Amino acid sequence: MDDAFIIHLIRHAPTAGNLKKQYIGWTDEPVLPFEAVADFRTKKVWGSDLQRCRQTAEKLFPYANYTADPDFRECHFGDWEMKTYEELKNEQRYRNWIDNPGKLSPPGGESFSKLAERVDKAFGRLPEGNEFTIIMHGGPLRYMLACARGQEFQEQIALHGDCHTLVWSSRKAFEERAICTSYSAAPLTANVNT
Repeated sequence: MDDAFIIHLIRHAPTAGNLKKQYIGWTDEPVLPFEAVADFRTKKVWGSDLQRCRQTAEKLFPYANYTADPDFRECHFGDWEMKTYEELKNEQRYRNWIDNPGKLSPPGGESFSKLAERVDKAFGRLPEGNEFTIIMHGGPLRYMLACARGQEFQEQIALHGDCHTLVWSSRKAFEERAICTSYSAAPLTANVNT
């Protein structure tokens, strides 16, 4: 039997737009200052190419080599980028998307199914090994939690700065989309979620 396969998924620290509850997909906002205890042991980290993930990795893992992959990005919200629920709630197209994000997409953006396809490709490109730390965005992280736990996307919670550790019996089990054998979550940053 292979060694256990472990993935640590961390949502980036918040940005100004996150605190305003804006849809921030591919907009490249920096993180706000945050407190965290640095991990000097981790030498390799993967994640989105956007600066909010890179900056979070730099603070949490200052000695790590960061491998950026644009396929780990958040959903592209198109014309709804930087807008809030309050600004969009009366648009019928937005209401339809909320009800069916797998099939519909924001104008000029991407559907949830496209996001899932992209994130799956990024995970498929991880090199040989049995333990990975990945800095992600809320949507891709919740997608991975739902897959790993055999639950619905809407049931998943991914707070900024939390580390979600998922364990499978082997890499093969992960690649075959088995339900993970262990799950835990713990904050790595000071509580800045609103």
